[in-house]
Amino acid sequence: MTPADADAFYALNSHPDVMRYTGEPPIASLDEARAAIENYPDFDTVGYGRWGCVLKSSGELIGFSGLKYLDDLDEVDVGFRFFPEYWGKGLGTEACAASLAFGFDTLKLPRIIGLVLPENAASIRVLEKCGMRSDGVVTYDGDEALRYSLTPPR
Repeated sequence: MTPADADAFYALNSHPDVMRYTGEPPIASLDEARAAIENYPDFDTVGYGRWGCVLKSSGELIGFSGLKYLDDLDEVDVGFRFFPEYWGKGLGTEACAASLAFGFDTLKLPRIIGLVLPENAASIRVLEKCGMRSDGVVTYDGDEALRYSLTPPR
């Protein structure tokens, strides 16, 4: 994403339905959204991160997906977030599967996890459709989360 995506990023990350199961506070302002995009260090520090997801037919930013290195867990997490009008259309599954393929095929990661709050049934379904299986519970950022994981196919 670029600073030009700040309006959509702010709308996404301040939407109460989108943020309900993230365990994160909503972004409070357009300036905060712009700063989050401008100061996103992951691509520079680990070489990968979350990508903006754009609807091919319109070029509109509809969410994000990708991999994030979680330093405190020493794990790579797959994540995805979309505006509600794009839920239930298979886009989360498509984005999650593409992120996993990139992590295994390009980055040669040995394992990828997905952290999800237990009440987030839709995201659990996405992780399971992508082949991930629950392998425990972790406390992350003060929330108890289910940990799903996947290792590369042999």
